[in-house]
Amino acid sequence: MIEPPAAPGLAASGAASDAGSTGAALAPAKPHDVADLALAGAGQARIEWADALMPVLAQVRARFARERPLEGVCVAACLHVTAETANLVRTLMAGGAEVSLCASNPLSTQDETAAALVESYGAEVFAVRGEDAETYYGHIDAVCDRRPQITMDDGADVVSVIHGRRADLVEGIVGGTEETTTGVIRLRALQKEGRLAFPVVAVNEASTKHLMDNRYGTGQSTLDGIVRATGVLLAGSRVVVFGYGWCGRGVALRAKGAGAHVIVCEVDPLRALEAVMDGYEVMPGVEAAARGDVLVTVTGGRDAIGAEHFAAMRDGAIVANAGHFDVEISKADLEAATESSREVRPSVREHRTHDGRRIHLLAQGRVVNLAAADGHPAAVMDISFANQALCVEYLVRHGERLEDRVYGVPEAIDAEIARLKLEALGVAIDSLSELQRAYLRSWRQGT
Repeated sequence: MIEPPAAPGLAASGAASDAGSTGAALAPAKPHDVADLALAGAGQARIEWADALMPVLAQVRARFARERPLEGVCVAACLHVTAETANLVRTLMAGGAEVSLCASNPLSTQDETAAALVESYGAEVFAVRGEDAETYYGHIDAVCDRRPQITMDDGADVVSVIHGRRADLVEGIVGGTEETTTGVIRLRALQKEGRLAFPVVAVNEASTKHLMDNRYGTGQSTLDGIVRATGVLLAGSRVVVFGYGWCGRGVALRAKGAGAHVIVCEVDPLRALEAVMDGYEVMPGVEAAARGDVLVTVTGGRDAIGAEHFAAMRDGAIVANAGHFDVEISKADLEAATESSREVRPSVREHRTHDGRRIHLLAQGRVVNLAAADGHPAAVMDISFANQALCVEYLVRHGERLEDRVYGVPEAIDAEIARLKLEALGVAIDSLSELQRAYLRSWRQGT
């Protein structure tokens, strides 16, 4: 049985940044650090708009409100603070959870959404767009101070902090969830070292998540961020995609659909072969860098674009990252090649190289779909966050019996989310007859 959470570690008056919070609303009861509580009205409208496009999560929330399966459970969530995330927080709270939320990226927070979560929905939020590294990790400490039983990560920063300087929290944690590829890589590294101290469900590994979030979500939102930041015409341009995993496939597919000539760079021969068979050019990164107009990293690793790539790039090249952390593009190598730089548009920094070429880095090399746009469409996050909510419920029910390792999403949860999404779309499918089921279970019938 999971015990109720301890009292909050911060006082309600501990808000550091809500200078604009004066007005008719009463001071919120929950601790928080957001940019401006006066933005709550705009944030609430944004949350409600997203909610109308998230029917699966709404169905989960309605059941949670009836059954209260998360009663008294403290959840420490480190996620992109967007309107879609707000609806996940509302769902967990409807199930009885105490949720403390911080940002998983300094540039992905929607300040109006953070304000509305505090002011309109009574959540604990520690997130300010553009926060520095000290504030970022201070906010992670704030959610850790709640002594959570469940962690919820997008990039494994909470898990990393707990396994490092906050190891005192491990004993009380039942399990965690992880949203993204980069986070799963970090978790598997912890597991390989024998150091993972509690079970974590890799929500990123769900088939519904791969399909909707990574392919269709990342594909559309990455190009949205690039176009918003630059105004570039994709049709007829050469778009280079570094990495052909689920996210890279999505970026390549959407760029091709916009009329771009797509080049793929890979280190995995099977994925490279798949890209060739999907109709793309495949070549080494340095060769592609010399041809590309827009270059996008989606690898989940680091230094996918480095000094040799910058040296080969055309004048005017646009470079963006759609991976989780800002290490996929080597900013140190770009600085070394830079004679001068300036901001030419919001989220666009022009680097003038020593030989006079211009290279444009978007959103400081951070995840471009959130730093320069709104992230994935709500209809996509509906799937991902329904997975998150149901996996938290699963951990509450079964976590104490699980081993300390990374788990995939249970097939029953994956199938239920797909069923609910089809139902919301008004799509009906066939079902197997009992004779067909028996055939699939048997080895006896052959030629």
